[in-house]
Amino acid sequence: MPPKGTAAVRRLLNFTTQARSYSAPADRSIPAAKQKYVPSSGTYPKGFLAGSAFAGVKASNTKYDDLALVVSETPCPTAAIFTKNVFQAAPVKKSKYFLAARQDHAFRGVVVNSGCANAVTGSVGQEHAETMARTTDECFSDAADEIPKTLVMSTGVIGQRLPIDRITAAIPTLHSNLGSTHEHWLNAAKAICTTDTFPKLISRTFTLPSHPDTTYSITGMTKGAGMIHPNMGTLLGIICTDAKIEDRSMKRLLDIAARHSFNSISIDGDTSTNDTVAFFANGAAAPPDVDPIATPPPESQRSRWSEDTKAFISVLHDFMTDLAKLVVRDGEGATKFVTIRVRSDISQATAKRAAVSIAKSALVKTALYGKDANWGRILCAIGYAPGIMPSPELPEVVPPKTTRDQRRKQIQPSNTSVSFIPTDGSEELKLLVRGEPEEVDESRAKQILEMEDLEILVRLEDFPGDSVNEDYKVYEAVMYTCDLSHEYVTINGDYRT
Repeated sequence: MPPKGTAAVRRLLNFTTQARSYSAPADRSIPAAKQKYVPSSGTYPKGFLAGSAFAGVKASNTKYDDLALVVSETPCPTAAIFTKNVFQAAPVKKSKYFLAARQDHAFRGVVVNSGCANAVTGSVGQEHAETMARTTDECFSDAADEIPKTLVMSTGVIGQRLPIDRITAAIPTLHSNLGSTHEHWLNAAKAICTTDTFPKLISRTFTLPSHPDTTYSITGMTKGAGMIHPNMGTLLGIICTDAKIEDRSMKRLLDIAARHSFNSISIDGDTSTNDTVAFFANGAAAPPDVDPIATPPPESQRSRWSEDTKAFISVLHDFMTDLAKLVVRDGEGATKFVTIRVRSDISQATAKRAAVSIAKSALVKTALYGKDANWGRILCAIGYAPGIMPSPELPEVVPPKTTRDQRRKQIQPSNTSVSFIPTDGSEELKLLVRGEPEEVDESRAKQILEMEDLEILVRLEDFPGDSVNEDYKVYEAVMYTCDLSHEYVTINGDYRT
């Protein structure tokens, strides 16, 4: 029998070893290392308001705002992208229905609660989601429409029902707290956080070529730190601009920008039930005679896009990429921000499959956390990537127009190279060159892995120079991910408490 007091010592030791270093402090203070990502000011789009309020959605939260509202002063063109998880949360189903049913796609904004995902909650959950939207609509004078003009989002624990009476009771206060200042926007960004350690809010200005004297603004907030993996947008996100955009072009612009931003991040390989990114454009800053930004039908070439459209999609892509990167930087328990860049001579799909597999690999991510240059794990992750390694459960995925010979050579070990690219501008560290391992300087590798930011470059097309033919084309895929620490297990082991 263990000596008296041993159990108590063990409990104390367990508590000490599980002390959180990278998760959100109980008092919601922002860790010193993350404060640099929180803006102290911003330039916000005209005609949009934001606010927050306390409802007490989660029993353990007794004082922090957990409702957020972002609205346009006049209903405006709106688009959204949603999770492809089969168990879609009630707010996802309802918001999709609202968008499909309201043919003019003119919405006022979105109401959000944190603390409860309202996912896998049956018909009652859908009633609650619609009640949130309708109660918010009732705060405005033009609330008589059959289809609500407010989208709804929820985030938090799956499988629990909303305390809907607390939420509806707080919505009038939420409406009265709306404003246009930086503090209003920041408070709204804070209110949608769950395990996030800092609010994620970005704003910036831009101009368009046809009327460069007009300054437009775009702002966005997002939340997410765990259950992050691409299959639409992987989190909650709200993006607003005062530029004028054609209604039918909104969804296409959002899809294009999401492809290499919100759909190129991964923290733990889990695609949430609640993922939603909503995009609003009210045109409040546009001169009356300016044509709206528009995209021709899909069969048209992008070369036919106007200069304004090309400029705006560049702004939106860069903006959404920066917003998505903040999610990765706040990965649960993460200590590193990792860019994975994969190049392939076969197809874009091959490069993306390899990049996603590396980003999801727990062995790669734990090695990075341990500052261990175990590059063999990177190769392993590429080799078993779904669609690259054929299996009875999932046959090899072949890109269109790929020849049978190419199909057998989607990955050639003898043409594969791997390097660490230091973010301080110093020379790359080659780990594998054309299938042959390099003599790695372990102290140099550890030096690189000590840095907060790291890039892994994988070349699947590293042929000797004299073997490259004139049709040689390189496809590149980029994923943003983080390491996997003890802290991730601690956070998710007691998430419901």
